[in-house]
Amino acid sequence: MAEEAKKEVAPPAPESTKDIAEEEKAAVPAPEELEALVVSDGKPAATEGSHERDAFLARVATEKRMSLIRAWEENEKAKADNKAAKLVADISSWEKSKAAQLEAELRKMQEQLERKKAQYAEKLKNSVASVHKAAEEKRAAAEARRGEEIVAAEEAAAKYRAKGEAPKKLFFAS
Repeated sequence: MAEEAKKEVAPPAPESTKDIAEEEKAAVPAPEELEALVVSDGKPAATEGSHERDAFLARVATEKRMSLIRAWEENEKAKADNKAAKLVADISSWEKSKAAQLEAELRKMQEQLERKKAQYAEKLKNSVASVHKAAEEKRAAAEARRGEEIVAAEEAAAKYRAKGEAPKKLFFAS
């Protein structure tokens, strides 16, 4: 357990400073290696004169700077791409959520319209039924009146027959 506690307490080694220092060392080789490795204008670098060595070191420094600039540029481009992709994804999700919300509202309105349509249709059917009922009542009343009139006519005819008189109002002219 004491060994585990010591492991937890020990701070982690700063890897980032090591990496940068190693990159700098790797980026600038020793002067002996420079002369052997670099080819300028298709010819090996000359071993004489500090002027050529300085020019070579200046080229190496320039190339290093350019390499760092390219890396920075690529990093910035990647950041911009990631930012744009995130923004496009956010816009797409916003669009989808709004579209879903509007579609849900549309479905809700359609359901309300269907209910109103059903209610209105039922109201009209009830009106048709009430009209049919009123018509039946009027037919029944007309039939009843007809029956009463027939009975009254038969009774009057029976009276006239019993008295032997003719009715006072005749429909045909004699």
